[in-house]
Amino acid sequence: MKSPESGAAILIAASSGRALAAAARRAGYRPLVADLFDDADTRVLAEANCLVAGDLETGFESAALIAALEALAEEADPAGLVYGAGFEDRVDLLDELARRWTLFGNRPEAVRSVKDPLALAALCAALDIPHPEISLKMPSASSDWLVKSIGGSGGGHVAQAGAWRADGEKIYFQRIAPGDPVSILFLADGAKAQFLGASRQWPTPTPDEPFRFGGALRPADLAAKLETRLAALAGTIASACGLRGLNSIDLLVDGDDFTLIEINPRPGATLDIFEDRDGMLFRAHLDACLGALPERPLEFEGAAAAAIAYARGPIASMPALDWPDWACDRQKAQSALHLNDPLCTIRARADQPARARRLMDERTAFILDKIEHLGKEAAS
Repeated sequence: MKSPESGAAILIAASSGRALAAAARRAGYRPLVADLFDDADTRVLAEANCLVAGDLETGFESAALIAALEALAEEADPAGLVYGAGFEDRVDLLDELARRWTLFGNRPEAVRSVKDPLALAALCAALDIPHPEISLKMPSASSDWLVKSIGGSGGGHVAQAGAWRADGEKIYFQRIAPGDPVSILFLADGAKAQFLGASRQWPTPTPDEPFRFGGALRPADLAAKLETRLAALAGTIASACGLRGLNSIDLLVDGDDFTLIEINPRPGATLDIFEDRDGMLFRAHLDACLGALPERPLEFEGAAAAAIAYARGPIASMPALDWPDWACDRQKAQSALHLNDPLCTIRARADQPARARRLMDERTAFILDKIEHLGKEAAS
């Protein structure tokens, strides 16, 4: 089976589909997007799009997602479906999607395996990969442990052990490990992997979500020997798990040592900072899902950073903004927002990582100050 030709329609399902839609457009495809946000720039990027019932806490409503995708596919004859975040805790929904469309991504059984904390711990032990101790029961010394939702993503589900969790929520406990958050991105063909790069990540904490995802910076500027070891790790994991397409691994890096924290078996939060020079990352994902890695490695120039700007306070009605082109995932005008709701994603590029991070921080402050100023004007 060959990858779809340029110009083909591709269904995209993700909590937020904008980054995948942008990557699809750069590669010459026509994205049909179903997500939870329906933000302004996704509307521009997508050939067609649907807002799906649900939210980041509860996820997709299965029937609503399937209905949205069927409506998008009705007249476009899509070549298949690419999925992003939003399915790790509901793999049965992926099973249903796979029965209806060609999935460009990992098979549901692979996702089910790598997101099972017990299975992942056993795999790491068998492969001699450093991985924190885990438990399905509350440890006695809870100050040394975190509690996580099984299949959670984005960091918002992670808290100190003992934090309140909703009744019936599937959770596990992970011992705290030392190091700084680093993520590696790679393509896999079911047996081999092609390492694309490493990025540093950081949280933007709230009292309730101390590990909520904040942003990412590429490159991670790791020592060459460590990066070589991490590239080998990607190959080991891809082979052992039969991974396909774009995947990432979250790690804690402590000097020359690393600890594997999670495997993310789909394109994720670092798409914005891994825009390759030729715009072929999305096509490479499709090809890899069908068993073909790029003959020539993708090239990523300079440094890039991306971060989420969160609301500093409640916003009764989102003001209309003349958004700069470095802001995306833009909230629609007149939307009502709560404290800490996401406003947009801020992006920056520069020749060096420190400069990209600094520029991104400046742009984030600019947007937040501007929205606060417009809010005060409207209230006066």
